[in-house]
Amino acid sequence: MISTRKPPRAATSRRVEGKPPRQRLDLDARRAQLLALGLELFSQRAYDDVSIDEVAQAAGISKGLLYHYFPTKRDFYIAVLREAARELVERSLDVDDVPAPERLRTGLDAYLAYVERQGISYAAIFRGGIGSDAEVLAIIEETRSRFLDKLLADAPVAERPPALRIALRGWIGFVEATSLDWIERHELDRASLRDLLADLLPEVVRLAMLHAGGQGAGTAETAAEAPA
Repeated sequence: MISTRKPPRAATSRRVEGKPPRQRLDLDARRAQLLALGLELFSQRAYDDVSIDEVAQAAGISKGLLYHYFPTKRDFYIAVLREAARELVERSLDVDDVPAPERLRTGLDAYLAYVERQGISYAAIFRGGIGSDAEVLAIIEETRSRFLDKLLADAPVAERPPALRIALRGWIGFVEATSLDWIERHELDRASLRDLLADLLPEVVRLAMLHAGGQGAGTAETAAEAPA
């Protein structure tokens, strides 16, 4: 006779052993969970080394449900990069409650701490991630624009000539390049790199104002002495 008894609970539980339990989350919570997971995975490994199957398994959902949120792996990666860039900017610019003389170093310290923690994803943002992708490039430019707007707003000078904008944009590029070199080589400790970048900025402002013409040496000297 064929038994119709249900298997004991212990036996049933053994069948799914090793799989993360599924959680019912609302749309926003699930998306936030997936982005956080993507940040973790892509901060450790390159784009080609992370599979959608792995992401779905780590999240405890089906691959089909993952595709409901992000139609392709590229879409998922772009969303993760956008989240990484948002977090980088917000952490770095969250200095309004810090005394003015300390804001630049505090912001740079937060920036470099994020770079150190999210090395591969940071490199992906500023090296183009998955090649010459228009959406990746847009994320990069938006990130740079946020930093540039903040620097221009806080610049200790009365006017904002084109030379100043160009010089500050160049300083941002310098920060990106040195940060990429730093996470690869770590030839300086974080505090030393932070101080190097912070000490360079007033000099960049001073020289920009000198080359702007008609601003006067006094304004340039003030820019060199005042905190950014």
